[in-house]
Amino acid sequence: MELVKRQSFIGLLLATLLAFSLVPAVFARAAGGGPKLESRADGDKYLIGVGKADITGPVVEIGFAGYADLAQKGAGLRQRLYSRAFIVGDVNKPEDRFVYLVLDIQSGDTAMRNGILEALKALGGDYALYGDHNIAVTATHSHAGPGAWFNYLLPQITTFGFDKQSYQAIVDGAVLSIKRAQESLQEGYLDVATAEVKDGSINRSIYAYEANPADERAKYSDSVDTTLTLLRFKRASDSKSIGVLTWHAVHATSMLGNNTHAAGDNKGLAAWLFESELAGSDGVADGFVAGFSQANHADTSPNTLGAWCDDGSGQQCDVKTSTCSDGTVDACHGRGPKFEALDLGISSCYEIASRQVTAARTAYNSLSSSSKPVVGSSVKSFHFFQDMQYWEFTRADGTKGQTCPAALGYSFAAGTSDWPGMFDFKQGDSGDPDANPLWEVVKGLLKTPTAKQKACHEPKPILLDVGEMSDPYAWTPNIVDIQVLRVGQFLIITSPSEVATMAGRRWREAVASEASTFLDEEPVVVLSSPANTYAHYLTTPEEYDIQRYEGASTLYGRDSLSAYINLTVSNLNYLDNSLSFITGVVRDGVPLGKSFGTVVTQPSATYAVGDVVKATFQGANPRNNLRLEQTYLAVEKQVGSTWTRVRDDADWFLVYTWRRTDWFLGHVQVQVLWGFQESAGHHLLV
Repeated sequence: MELVKRQSFIGLLLATLLAFSLVPAVFARAAGGGPKLESRADGDKYLIGVGKADITGPVVEIGFAGYADLAQKGAGLRQRLYSRAFIVGDVNKPEDRFVYLVLDIQSGDTAMRNGILEALKALGGDYALYGDHNIAVTATHSHAGPGAWFNYLLPQITTFGFDKQSYQAIVDGAVLSIKRAQESLQEGYLDVATAEVKDGSINRSIYAYEANPADERAKYSDSVDTTLTLLRFKRASDSKSIGVLTWHAVHATSMLGNNTHAAGDNKGLAAWLFESELAGSDGVADGFVAGFSQANHADTSPNTLGAWCDDGSGQQCDVKTSTCSDGTVDACHGRGPKFEALDLGISSCYEIASRQVTAARTAYNSLSSSSKPVVGSSVKSFHFFQDMQYWEFTRADGTKGQTCPAALGYSFAAGTSDWPGMFDFKQGDSGDPDANPLWEVVKGLLKTPTAKQKACHEPKPILLDVGEMSDPYAWTPNIVDIQVLRVGQFLIITSPSEVATMAGRRWREAVASEASTFLDEEPVVVLSSPANTYAHYLTTPEEYDIQRYEGASTLYGRDSLSAYINLTVSNLNYLDNSLSFITGVVRDGVPLGKSFGTVVTQPSATYAVGDVVKATFQGANPRNNLRLEQTYLAVEKQVGSTWTRVRDDADWFLVYTWRRTDWFLGHVQVQVLWGFQESAGHHLLV
């Protein structure tokens, strides 16, 4: 094979281009692309804009956010992470508008949101229209991306503190996506369609779900919400679609806790697949953006085959405690639809993403005949803060309720079947905790809850009294924010807590009932979580009493859901004083006689469809340059005398893996894996 060399980057360094012949691929794009949408009643005009930008932070040496596993540190990249921005405004009152962000990360966050607001303020001009009241920072809740950007101490601990580079990548990318959406603002229409996601999730806490009233459960066909709601953005000038937003509830935990390659999990992957599928189709504008937003997913799991004991017993985990034969949760793991691949969840992630895309395409295709236009000129939003510490309020039934300072129960430490916790903790631990008495001593070293706090949280046995811990700064929020966005009859609830299935149903129903008193059209209500800050979980009171993981993680006590429905929540910013135990980049060096980009392991000369192309290079640390809006890797194909890029970091099948081979001298190797899907020709790894 011929070795071709030229200047380029692998990560942040020189890379070597390799040309190799490939046998024909079997896949080809179907002629005609997407559906042709027929003309129909469009509803009212709005200002609409969409934008997308790269937010991929440091993909190596930084702990991942989501599973709270200290061992899960980044070692590479499977797919770049993005911010997708959607702006809706009133044509007649352009100052009435909102921005809805969908980030391929674990959650919205207080510090992050403040950073975005400060950056927009600095831009001046029309960006002064955006502020606390009308910007929603939501997340896909991916558990496969770099962390160390949180505002509060508790989630910082599992990623070894705060990392400015990780934080800034998200803030800068989010702002850039808003700028692109702002620059694309034009008159257009919005319409809504729905479709069912088949076998897209299960309820991982069915024991708690079944504690809800039987007559309430009987109203629903499933223990999870299976409906995907799609909101299309269509420009008025030529009736082409510029973007879609979807809401569907499924935890973004397809990629397992031992995965160390950054990705947007099933939601980020679904967005990429949908954007790729519609690109160039009839009726679709260039730069089409698809946001796959999260919903009331807290007790859902993409591991649709259920939770099983990986201890050789062949038994399912105990439905109440998630324990196995040894009495612990260690061996209890959820199985995705393709779990037999034993590939850290990669195949299952692709399958769950594809099931969402299938439903989204069904909804999108139906827009030509059965969509619901968004009507009514009003574009409104509100956002406010509420201190949840012993806040007294009136429940919907007229009785008095009270929330509590934040606290986490024993079952919080048990983890979930998507990724279990440690030690002897188990789920369903209410009342007097069934755990080693040693934990009473350990928690007492941190903060012993008062009698008032204990009574407020009953029947939750408090393990971590996080709402009353402020050394060296706040561990979790007591002041939290909730927001509602409205365009016409379409309303979006944003919640800082991950909302469980039945809790989300009650919340949406309450909002729809109230909205119907002043709307001419039947309200369409969706819910997104976690957004704006991270306040753990939100269950129904009945589920709270069971104290599985979700109930134990409901921060503000048994009345939390009633309080969220009655009022809303908030945030504070302690970022300036954030601690960091993350070291800087270790010096980069190369072995004697080698240079950056030297080929360590060459690929084979030929490959067939389905083969994995492998090559290894002498590398450096990608934390030096995040390559935002660029790429660490690319595949180019020779067309005549020119080379055309056909794959980059956004591609699911092109994987970048970084590993340090000598800590003292700073030597690094970078492995390239490419699942070959191309037609025959000469290709280069860049």
